Amino acid sequence: MAATALLTSVAAMAQDKTDKGCGLKSYNYVEAQGGIQWTVTDAKIDKLLMPTGAISFGRYFSPVVGARLHVQGLQAKGRFEALDRDYKWNFLTTNADLLINLSNLLSKNTFRPINLIFVGGLGLVNAWKFDDLTEITAAQPQLAPLAWNDDRHHLTHNLRAGLRLETNVDKPFGVSLEIDANNMGDRFNVKTNDADDWMISGMIGISYRFGHRYQKPTRVVRQIEEEVWVDVPDTVMVKEKYPVEKDVDMKEQIFYVICKSDPAEAGNSQMQRVADLMKKYKDAKIMVVGYADKGTGNPRLNKMYSERRAAECKDALVNKYGIEADRITTDSKGDTVQPFEENDKNRCVIITGEGNFKETTYAEREVPKITTKKVKQKVTSEVIEEKCD
Repeated sequence: MAATALLTSVAAMAQDKTDKGCGLKSYNYVEAQGGIQWTVTDAKIDKLLMPTGAISFGRYFSPVVGARLHVQGLQAKGRFEALDRDYKWNFLTTNADLLINLSNLLSKNTFRPINLIFVGGLGLVNAWKFDDLTEITAAQPQLAPLAWNDDRHHLTHNLRAGLRLETNVDKPFGVSLEIDANNMGDRFNVKTNDADDWMISGMIGISYRFGHRYQKPTRVVRQIEEEVWVDVPDTVMVKEKYPVEKDVDMKEQIFYVICKSDPAEAGNSQMQRVADLMKKYKDAKIMVVGYADKGTGNPRLNKMYSERRAAECKDALVNKYGIEADRITTDSKGDTVQPFEENDKNRCVIITGEGNFKETTYAEREVPKITTKKVKQKVTSEVIEEKCD
């Protein structure tokens, strides 16, 4: 349970995928392990469990294949059930192990949080210090034929197969859980039974990884041709209004009915136009000239009528329309001047102006306008990709 909790916590910290190239190529490591081992006999497991420890030096030559030199040992325990007696001895195994990362063998992702690794190897195991067994056989001579007591050291083979779970191999530190089955010669447990001995071990390890090498991606440049909508300049003709100034002829004619001389009854629109121009052009001055027709009256009366008409026009411009009096000059011609051929039209007032009278109007014209329009064009672009072999 403790091993599972430790592996789970480390795996949670290793969830973030590293961004180092396309994958891990090789690395070295050292590892220290500790756990328990069981030397298989006819005795119950709980009677023969013993602590064990190991140290190893290894290298992964590829994401899948690695090798290690593994040294394991401490003490083992055997038992005579009939006597209810245990005996211990020292042992040391030295193995050259092949490591196959099954997770990487089945998947190209080498940055997973947990890896399943097969362990298989060959080596030697040496057992010594059989003081407990010597004491038992001395007290029970009938057991002597069962004991390998011809020497003090028992050197034999060790064949190993096992599985290990290991945290993300890309990280500098790792945690592992390993279970191995070791096949050894009959001499290992110092009891003869005409069959090889077995030792099962389970250990938790802490490793330090170094010398990581990563596969670099290959840069590939591809050209892509595609049709896209682009904005291009375009010129269109549009209509616009523009101001036009033109000279205005200040000449207004106000006609009167006989025996009536009130300008309020005659020429109101003309008076208004004169007043508007006078207000717009402050430097303008006007001349108001009164006339009388020659066909009626006499020269004396006609002179009087023409003077009255000019004076009343000026008075109306000043008092009714608010034009300054000093900008208005009056004159009267009586019937001495007849500006029109038709007699009745000569009963009039003619107003003329002095100054620059201009009027602004608006005209239309077509002008070019630069704009944009969308068209389809073929565009070739380069795409740089990084590929992993």
